[in-house]
Amino acid sequence: MGRGRQKAKATKQAREIKYYTPNTDLSALERELAAARGENPDAGDDGDWDDDDARAGDDDYR
Repeated sequence: MGRGRQKAKATKQAREIKYYTPNTDLSALERELAAARGENPDAGDDGDWDDDDARAGDDDYR
């Protein structure tokens, strides 16, 4: 006895958690992302490898 009430309460809590939408401070998020981009100096690197970089480790495995 009492299982129906317990299940109903659990369902209600799960629904509240699922559809919970907190207020988001978008300006604070923008500042945080801008600061993260400024900390990484390699962010502008295009990722191209030079031939010297590709050959640097070849001799270790031969």
